[in-house]
Amino acid sequence: MDKQGSTTLISSETIIDGDIHFCGTVHIEGRVKGNVSADQGLLTIAHNGSVEGNVRVQRVVVDGHVRGNVYAEEHLELASRAVITGNVFYNVIEMTKGAQVNGNLEHHANGVPVGPQPLLERSDDKVPAGEVIDVVES
Repeated sequence: MDKQGSTTLISSETIIDGDIHFCGTVHIEGRVKGNVSADQGLLTIAHNGSVEGNVRVQRVVVDGHVRGNVYAEEHLELASRAVITGNVFYNVIEMTKGAQVNGNLEHHANGVPVGPQPLLERSDDKVPAGEVIDVVES
């Protein structure tokens, strides 16, 4: 359990159109159209939940769908119904039979690569699919 103690539930009837930045725990049963990130936290995506954007969280459990890159700085767990369409960057990974990753799996000591990263897909026309962007480390 996260020491912050706060838990946010995004219920199955909820659609969030925008980015989420949190500290603590977020459990997604609905749909998020935006990036999800945390300073310190745990993100769980239930089997009926989905994220259309990049995920950058210390600990991630996926049993639903992610359409975007996943950066798990500490631990990533992919349950049997997980489907990720994007690249996965991890420190420690657990995959259950049936989980799908439609992209690259890359191990990094802190789950975050250094240098420019290729985009798998963009929903807007500002950056063509596959173009390399620079990642700024803070």
